[in-house]
Amino acid sequence: MNPADIGQIPEHARTQRALDVFWIFAGANIVATTLQVGAALAGDVAPRSALILIAAGATGGSLLVASLAILGPRLGVPSVIAARAALGVRGAGLVAALLYLTNFAWIAVNNVIAASVGARLLGGPAAVPLWIVGLGLVSTAVVALGPRAVGLADRIAVPLLLLVGGAMTWAVLHAPPHLIPAPAPVAQGTPWFRGFDIVVGYQVSWILMFADYTRYNNSERKSGWAVFLGLLLTSLWMMPLGLAAARLAGSADPGAMMAAIGLGWMGAVLMVLATVTTNFVNIYMSGLAWKSLVPRMDARWSVWSIGVIGTVLGLISGTWLNRYAEFMVVLGGVLVPVAGVLVARFLFGQPAPVVADLYDARGPYRGVLVPGVVAWALGSLVYYLASSFGGTLPSLVTAIVAYRILARRR
Repeated sequence: MNPADIGQIPEHARTQRALDVFWIFAGANIVATTLQVGAALAGDVAPRSALILIAAGATGGSLLVASLAILGPRLGVPSVIAARAALGVRGAGLVAALLYLTNFAWIAVNNVIAASVGARLLGGPAAVPLWIVGLGLVSTAVVALGPRAVGLADRIAVPLLLLVGGAMTWAVLHAPPHLIPAPAPVAQGTPWFRGFDIVVGYQVSWILMFADYTRYNNSERKSGWAVFLGLLLTSLWMMPLGLAAARLAGSADPGAMMAAIGLGWMGAVLMVLATVTTNFVNIYMSGLAWKSLVPRMDARWSVWSIGVIGTVLGLISGTWLNRYAEFMVVLGGVLVPVAGVLVARFLFGQPAPVVADLYDARGPYRGVLVPGVVAWALGSLVYYLASSFGGTLPSLVTAIVAYRILARRR
């Protein structure tokens, strides 16, 4: 199976099990960044309110991604190709370029974080570069073998992650009461819905892979449920765990959190395995994005080049990489309204696109489709204008309404 094939998957070849899709999304979501969402709420939101925000935001965000995941079995094309029906070939190409470039930062930062934790167990600080290279090459090699190999690897990795997560849960629940600090005061001037924006925004960050894996399945219903449950169940587990660990540690630093709950080596295992499973997704998504921009490039060469570049970047000083990763939050204002445009295009009664037209650079989706791109821009503008009290929901609503109005007039 071609690891970065952007062509339509024939119906007879859509034989992947929905369980494999569940493992892929679950494995990608059992990561340090999911823990950090809960940890980020610890200092600004009272614990009970934080749990409500996590439940509401995780459910809403997962539902949004899952609602588009059904397009995989329906069309048999990856996300960057399906997006052409709403944005045009060049409009979707801009999304692909953003996805391609930003994933380098995620690959590099993930490798650096996991290497710094793993080196504490084996080799010390001098072994950090070896850990970075090893983790990068392992992740890339698995992706190069294709989605089936990723699914098989996740069948092994995700259960191990579940065991480690279970140990973390046990440690948090059995922490001595005197170690648990008083609830952090709610920061003055921090709107309640801003916390919701953080949670649902994190979930929506998976929106650009809505069809990449589900296109290998033949059931829309099963694919939707696999994505929904894969994201929701892991978020409802890991985010509250991060919230509790941050309160125990009095800090949102992952190392401090692991030390506070007494999970040195188990915490390191979680970080290392989570890096590998997350980078499966990052490398695969970048490979599809690059292939959509440069169709003639060999798929495996594309995957290897992405994995190697991300690994090399991880060998550079992590200071600027950390700052670059923070920039991903800013890009949320660019990517969240894309979800609104896609929902408006595919889930509100418009006819399904002819798949052959999606690949025709001179066909009906050539260039830039004005309704989709303008709705995208308006959604981004609203996101930033409303950022002081939460921009995700206003941005999504604006993008959906704007697209419906503009597409109807067009």
